Amino acid sequence: MLRIANALETQLRGAMQRAFPEAWTEAGEAGLDPQLAPASKPEFGDFQANGALPLAKPLKQAPRQIATAIVEQLQADAAFTQLCLEPQIAGPGFINLTIRPERLAAEVASRLGDERLGVPPVQGAAPVVVDFSSPNIAKEMHVGHLRSTIIGDSLARVLEFRGHPVLRLNHVGDWGTQFGMLITHLKQVAPDALETADAIDLGDLVAFYREAKKRFDDDEAFQTTSREEVVKLQGGDPLSLKAWGLLCDQSRREFQKIYDRLDIRLSERGESFYNPFLPAVIDGLKQVGLLVTDDGAECVFLEGVSGKDGKPLPVIVQKSDGGFNYATTDLAAIRYRFAAAPDGDAARRVIYVTDSGQANHFVGVFQVAERAGWIPDGSRLEHVPFGLVQGEDGKKLKTRAGDTVRLRDLLDEAVERAEADLRSRLQDEERSEPENFINHVASTVGLAAVKYADLSQNRITNYQFSFDRMLALQGNTAPYLLYALVRIAGIARKGGDLDASTAQLQFSEPQEWALVRELLRFDAVIAEVEEELLPNRLCSYLFELSQVFNRFYDQVPVLKAGPDALPSRLALCRLSADTLKTGLGLLGISTLERM
Repeated sequence: MLRIANALETQLRGAMQRAFPEAWTEAGEAGLDPQLAPASKPEFGDFQANGALPLAKPLKQAPRQIATAIVEQLQADAAFTQLCLEPQIAGPGFINLTIRPERLAAEVASRLGDERLGVPPVQGAAPVVVDFSSPNIAKEMHVGHLRSTIIGDSLARVLEFRGHPVLRLNHVGDWGTQFGMLITHLKQVAPDALETADAIDLGDLVAFYREAKKRFDDDEAFQTTSREEVVKLQGGDPLSLKAWGLLCDQSRREFQKIYDRLDIRLSERGESFYNPFLPAVIDGLKQVGLLVTDDGAECVFLEGVSGKDGKPLPVIVQKSDGGFNYATTDLAAIRYRFAAAPDGDAARRVIYVTDSGQANHFVGVFQVAERAGWIPDGSRLEHVPFGLVQGEDGKKLKTRAGDTVRLRDLLDEAVERAEADLRSRLQDEERSEPENFINHVASTVGLAAVKYADLSQNRITNYQFSFDRMLALQGNTAPYLLYALVRIAGIARKGGDLDASTAQLQFSEPQEWALVRELLRFDAVIAEVEEELLPNRLCSYLFELSQVFNRFYDQVPVLKAGPDALPSRLALCRLSADTLKTGLGLLGISTLERM
């Protein structure tokens, strides 16, 4: 109800200005805040205006007296009386506001057939960068990559829906010491992998990486040779670059299989992309006087961030041996992303979706970028942290052997469990369905369950992974939401024309009005997710909408309704389906018409 809320906000400010012109002159528009918010309970109407209470002290009047004066001015405003029923003053001075039924019905009618469902396009859209997923080359994607990938994708979808041009960046780990280490090891144990594409599979490559890491940690001579290999790679040695390219391509193809399965769109821009810009980071920090040489390393000491010894912590941007690190690369990326085109992305909002363990790293890097003047006025640089995926025992999710769970295996198991549940249900219902139906439903439900179980949690906290919970048909789960859509599709199959036009919507039952009000909340929820970057707010809304729709479906006849009520009830079904499909789509979840 954003449009209605904005109209009410304007009308309330006008009423406050007319009721208390002297206070308005003194405080200005920002000083007299109506404090408009959705009503906390249905019996209080649709909105509450609590702005009378903070005015009591400066006006030296009782809040209820102030509220009465505001209401008198509201009732003299024709635009307000056409929008709202008579305001009610409650408690010490709360103003309860109920929207006229005909205005609510008109709002529903305006959303029927509207692809945006009442969500206004953003004004003055500017490019947004969302940095998410970010696996490492020569490693398989594991369950730890799941959260970054689907949270980032969902946020990108919401921002795109609002009308922002979004650049979805996959900042893969494709540069640095690990490649010198891996290439050195492969030269000795599997030289074909450095000359021939796919000479070994990714699983073997992962095993070789572990062996190389152990040798690097234990063998000084191997360390030295690996570092020399890094120098060759950074210097453009053709053989090293060819080997590096083969390893990257092989990993990239495996990553893409996961992304295709999850319906994730990304533009890869790895650490190597920023390598040419690293010296400019050092020069730029020198120019603004931030760089300090400490023990041979080039550092920026943070303000307000101290170590255990009470001294400011440093962000090292060039090591004593002249090498660069993650902080240098991230600073180069920030500069590039905010820089004007064609020398950069010209972004005005840059969002990093990573685990919360990197929070301190980004606090430091963001502060350095801010102090260096690399973040344009009015721009936003944000870290979107998330917690761990845990097993049902509350510990970090691992296989029985103690290894990190591969993402591919986790998705396979989700689909297999969804298929087993579906086959069992079909047997109980004595239904016969073709194999292609079973495979499609199992894949859709399994992947939807994994995504929704993650996104429905507050991303800041850890969450416990449970196949049984996420695949349940009851509760705040993807199958429950999908089933609401299946019910609506069933109405259409039984002859309900969801696309029939109706000249005027008419609602009489409490369940209808409850559904109307829930449907009209969609635009405000999208605006909230856009601002706060919390996909679980959208999940909560879709769950509540499904609950309200199911009560409506169970308690109010649709297809058996009389001719006067039928078109309006079908319209509610249609808008419910459109809202659920759109909302689930913004979470990256596909829908079904039959389960």
